[in-house]
Amino acid sequence: MMRERPLSPHLDIYKFAYTMATSIAHRASGIVLAFGFNLLVWWLMAAAAGPAAYERVQGVVGSWLGQLALAGWLLAFAYHLFNGLRHLNWDMGRGLERAEARRSALWVVIATVVLTAWIGYVAFFGGETA
Repeated sequence: MMRERPLSPHLDIYKFAYTMATSIAHRASGIVLAFGFNLLVWWLMAAAAGPAAYERVQGVVGSWLGQLALAGWLLAFAYHLFNGLRHLNWDMGRGLERAEARRSALWVVIATVVLTAWIGYVAFFGGETA
């Protein structure tokens, strides 16, 4: 009977930890990156299609909503990059202990904020630098 089958662990069983949040955020950042790459492809296709198409895309990307989307895509990219490096480290058998995993999660968040702030500043506020 179904009542006798063992149940798989689910979210009600686990105590929520920020390492769990980083795992969820890694998946979410991958989804954001997928949507962002569609915007990138649209921009590249418009650049190839001619000035009128390019101006339309620039109008969307240059709006406050487009700039917010680009900033979110940058944040997702930085997070996915650093957390992917963390996962590669785990694949080599390093950093798997609980304390090390928590420490590396903190470093992923710090590196994400620093890289996003730096690239965001240069891209959005840096202006002409040459």
